[in-house]
Amino acid sequence: MGDPAGIGPEIIVKLLSAAPETERYVVFGCPNVMQRAVDVVGADFTIQARDRVQDARFESGTIDVVETTRFAPLPPFGKIRADCGQAAFDAIKAGIECALEGSVSGIVTAPIHKEALSAAGVKYPGHTEMLADFGGADKVAMLLGNDVVRTVLVTIHCSLLDAIKGADFEAQMAAIRLADQGARALGYENPRVAVAGLNPHAGEGGLFGREEIEIISPAIKAAQAEGINASGPWPGDTVFMQARQGHFDIVVAQYHDQGLIPVKYMGLDQGVNITLGLPFIRTSPDHGTAFDIAGQGIASEASLVTAMQYALRLQNSSLQDDNQRH
Repeated sequence: MGDPAGIGPEIIVKLLSAAPETERYVVFGCPNVMQRAVDVVGADFTIQARDRVQDARFESGTIDVVETTRFAPLPPFGKIRADCGQAAFDAIKAGIECALEGSVSGIVTAPIHKEALSAAGVKYPGHTEMLADFGGADKVAMLLGNDVVRTVLVTIHCSLLDAIKGADFEAQMAAIRLADQGARALGYENPRVAVAGLNPHAGEGGLFGREEIEIISPAIKAAQAEGINASGPWPGDTVFMQARQGHFDIVVAQYHDQGLIPVKYMGLDQGVNITLGLPFIRTSPDHGTAFDIAGQGIASEASLVTAMQYALRLQNSSLQDDNQRH
């Protein structure tokens, strides 16, 4: 459901309004919040509260909501509130539990608000860290992209200083491996993985820093020894242009903004966030809660639709892999 004070519930309703009835979806969250979203959008849906995923009936004209919280009265739109942060967290945790037990084949998460999570005392700065912890993954990475460029981050939600400290050899190897795995899951048979440098001009032979020489290049060579088609380090200011021109299939970026600015510059509507390294599928739209327009029914569902399409694409890829193994 995402943050109940944001646009998540209403873009979910818009998504489901256009979704094929052959697909089966449930929403984790508050039935009352989802009913308000139906009213805001003006959709012809009935909300059905369910205790478990297994109770969902997937009837035409209904939205099955697995009740993880219940608001009465409803929270106002566009406000940072601890109870909204807690509700978002509870929905995510329930979704993860169902994914781990196999009652859902994947999770698509609507936007959450980091300050609301913090107000609720939730220690996680975002979805990725929650998913890694509760999903039981040793290493996870964010794959963000669209039909033009795709990137995996070495470091995620931390200060730039901490990102530099955290971009060590092990982090490089984890990101390169997950980039290769993620690209393969998206249909690239031998993905070309470009690794961006940390410093300007990829260090310029050590003139602007030695991380490329001492850390990143050795990691690329080690990945190549594992059979990964990795190359670099490439200057961060040109590597995404080369990827857009078709020279690379996926780019490993060293820190959050290095990777996300090029992706988001291409537009938020078609951007998607995929968490790699989990034992289940997870995608999300590449935008936030948009508190400024929440409740007006004007938020675009395009990025959420893209996230759902990627989840289905990954599910089909996984099913094909299973069929080939058997």
